[in-house]
Amino acid sequence: MKTRPGLELASLSDLGCQRENNEDSFAYWEPGDDAAFEHLGRLAVVADGMGGCQGGHIASLLAVETIQHVYSSSAQADPQYRLLEAFHEAHRRIQQRAQKNSDLRGMGTTCTAFVLVGRYLYYSHVGDSRLYLLRAGKLRLLTRDHTLVAHLLETGAIRAHQAGDHPQKHVLTSAVGVGNEIEPDFPRDPVPLQPHDLVLLCTDGLWGQVSDAEMQLIPSTESPAAACRALVQLAKDRGGPDNITVQIARFA
Repeated sequence: MKTRPGLELASLSDLGCQRENNEDSFAYWEPGDDAAFEHLGRLAVVADGMGGCQGGHIASLLAVETIQHVYSSSAQADPQYRLLEAFHEAHRRIQQRAQKNSDLRGMGTTCTAFVLVGRYLYYSHVGDSRLYLLRAGKLRLLTRDHTLVAHLLETGAIRAHQAGDHPQKHVLTSAVGVGNEIEPDFPRDPVPLQPHDLVLLCTDGLWGQVSDAEMQLIPSTESPAAACRALVQLAKDRGGPDNITVQIARFA
């Protein structure tokens, strides 16, 4: 994956150990034109589809392709607004595709994307894929899960130690393509980045099997490519019940 100087990027998606199809999708994009690059920066997206092997794959791929296309071609000046516009268009297109094919009805996808413009990070998020910032060896989760268990934790209905084994831990409360509207999470202001910061984007097939401590240590001591391989292998060593996708970007 070719990138301009100043960023080391690696991506990896794996079937896992128990699935027959990979319903995750991901993409990285940056414009070829230098002037456009100054304004639009770099875009990375991951999506984890649902709705059966066919519907899940179609939903996640359509979300990733739509977000890349809309972000790169939008008339919006602000990167955050471009990204939000792209999410809403992905939601519309997934629903439109499902309406044309009864076999695809109910399909949807998680979707988490970040944009790097200069030294600023923008992002949008729906579902339970995650975006982390690793700075000076300290891992910080930037997104919040749109799941029933996360809601129960936020309201105090359950405690943290009950979340991991909760029977409804995979139930989403929001997904792109599902419901009348989506309300993506996004930061009020872009996140300022520092030299050597690392951004990690992944589906729940990774974070569901790998601890925060491991996601903090491995990218801190390995190159992005080696860290992707090590993290995915660790998830597989623990059973790999879901598809696993990770993208890691490190600043110079």
